[in-house]
Amino acid sequence: MHSDPIADLLTRIRNGCRAKMMSVDVPHSTIKLEIVKILEQEGYVESHQVTNETKFPNIRIVLKYDNKRQPLINEIKRVSKPGLRVYKAVEELRPLRNGLATRIITTNQGLMTDREARRRKIGGEVLCEVY
Repeated sequence: MHSDPIADLLTRIRNGCRAKMMSVDVPHSTIKLEIVKILEQEGYVESHQVTNETKFPNIRIVLKYDNKRQPLINEIKRVSKPGLRVYKAVEELRPLRNGLATRIITTNQGLMTDREARRRKIGGEVLCEVY
């Protein structure tokens, strides 16, 4: 039983990168699919597709590596947890690691990166950080 499906998604991606796997499969949900789409737009994963090979649909995420076979995701961690939610106002959303890291934030206008949230001048719950 998983009490935090987003943490499960991030852990599967992290473990897949460490094991140098080509792809990982995660159970499908709408919020997981949106997170994977943002990771793909930001260039952290190669691609994704929804598969129906089993009874329940899965999201197959193709991981991305550089030419030395090192994963592009150095660290991916959950910030806001079910037991401790982390909300940030737009003034608190400063760039991480000189703008090289990306936060994924859920707002009243949907999921987006911290860069997009600063551009739109809205805050929200910080789901995870990737760099």
